[in-house]
Amino acid sequence: MSDAALTAPAEYALSQSAKAWTFEQARMVVERLKKTPKEGPVIFETGYGPSGLPHIGTFGEVARTSMVRHAFRILTDDKIPTRLIAFSDDMDGFRKVPANLPNQEMLAGALHLPLTKVPDPFGKFESFAHHNNAMLRSFLDSFGFDYEFMSSTEQYQSGAFDETLLRMLERYDKIMAIMLPTLGPERRATYSPFLPISPKTGRVLQVPTLARDLGAGTIVFEDEDGERIETPVTGGRVKIQWKPDWALRWTALGVDYEMAGKDLIDSVKVSSQICRALGGTPPEGFNYELFLDENGEKISKSKGNGLTIDEWLKYANPESLSLYMFQKPKTAKRLYFDVIPKAVDEYIAFLDAFPTQTPEQQIENPVWHIHAGRPPQWGAGVSFALLLNLVSAANAETKAQLWSFISKYAPGVSPENNPLLDTLVGCALAYYEDFVKPKKVFRAASDKERAAFEDLARRFDALPEDITDGEAIQNEVYAVGKEHGFEPLRDWFKALYEVLFGQEQGPRFGSFAAIFGVREAAALIRKGLAGELAKAA
Repeated sequence: MSDAALTAPAEYALSQSAKAWTFEQARMVVERLKKTPKEGPVIFETGYGPSGLPHIGTFGEVARTSMVRHAFRILTDDKIPTRLIAFSDDMDGFRKVPANLPNQEMLAGALHLPLTKVPDPFGKFESFAHHNNAMLRSFLDSFGFDYEFMSSTEQYQSGAFDETLLRMLERYDKIMAIMLPTLGPERRATYSPFLPISPKTGRVLQVPTLARDLGAGTIVFEDEDGERIETPVTGGRVKIQWKPDWALRWTALGVDYEMAGKDLIDSVKVSSQICRALGGTPPEGFNYELFLDENGEKISKSKGNGLTIDEWLKYANPESLSLYMFQKPKTAKRLYFDVIPKAVDEYIAFLDAFPTQTPEQQIENPVWHIHAGRPPQWGAGVSFALLLNLVSAANAETKAQLWSFISKYAPGVSPENNPLLDTLVGCALAYYEDFVKPKKVFRAASDKERAAFEDLARRFDALPEDITDGEAIQNEVYAVGKEHGFEPLRDWFKALYEVLFGQEQGPRFGSFAAIFGVREAAALIRKGLAGELAKAA
């Protein structure tokens, strides 16, 4: 824990005027409670459709909601209990067989069954939904989220939704009046919020409601074989269409906060109207912007464009992804491989700044929100961009090779006492190999640049071999650039990176030389002038 972590009383006092979006959202929940007091905990919810595996959007929604929940706890001095429910809509009908699953023929035979009745194509769990639900819990647990898992099937079948389902039957006409204007003529003709589950085939049926009996709590529908069947709407015998189902969930569980993607704005409006028709109060929340791929197109699971959670974690630490989710959630952002180094270095910069900031600044710092007010210490003085250049210059292939340089530069730092840096060392090796190395384009130095390079190499040879003062080394680099007439000076640094690293930009050269070693940096310069780096690429 950081020695500079705020005390609980200080956090509470500062939270009252904090401007971060998480506090703005949490204040909406506070105001909601003033208008409509409730007994029991405040409910924060996130939704999950178990027809597919959890993905980077799942992480983003749970991470952001967790941050709002923490801000609410600080705002209210932790005097109001809260719950975060990760709700799986696992009673939904199985509409389409994903092409990337095994046992396609078996799955094709299970179309329209509730997801908890679809066989697990991997043969490990009771059903396809049970498999994906287990993956969700494992996924969320791996990030340390504090949540409660809730299954739609269990809620329907246990009777937890019965009271609200009977109210939905009673207010059927009001719900239809809300839904029908949102549908096309063909769908409108057969629409019903109640999807009966056939007692003969077990399938979730998209059929009209032919009759209703409020006293008995039943509906009549025509089964697949043409027989008219009367069935209770309670006890898991029907599934509600998804927009009314969202309203059902909000009302039955008393959900106070749930965010959703921008593509669900209209759905939120319709579900909110139905929630009010059921006598509930729609939750607070906001619509976050969607992620885009490298071409500016919306990321789609079916297309496979953009980043997966596993890909991000191969090349960066999970906290950097949390930062990416925290920053400007209402702004569309590209989610592709080239955003990773910047996200990592921004996370490091915020972490590095935290201990020296005022309390007012700390509570606005993203790492306060990412780490629930207790960010870890950093102090390694090494950026991800610097690690990438170190991999390049050292031609490193193992973490041990990089640590041999880091331990000289920062003798007290080790993989054991700085596991975050150790993680980033491994990530840098992977990212360099896959994304930096293939794009390197080395060039020869011009006559003017060659003279400056030779001068810099001589100056590095004259410095103490064990110097680790990056600023002192940087001053030498500046002096050479100025004395050799580089104007603007950035042209000098651009030359350094293009000749020595095969790229147009990089971290401060003085910091790089401090960790790589000035003798090693001088040798690197001479290799660059001799064309050896271009040949080795």
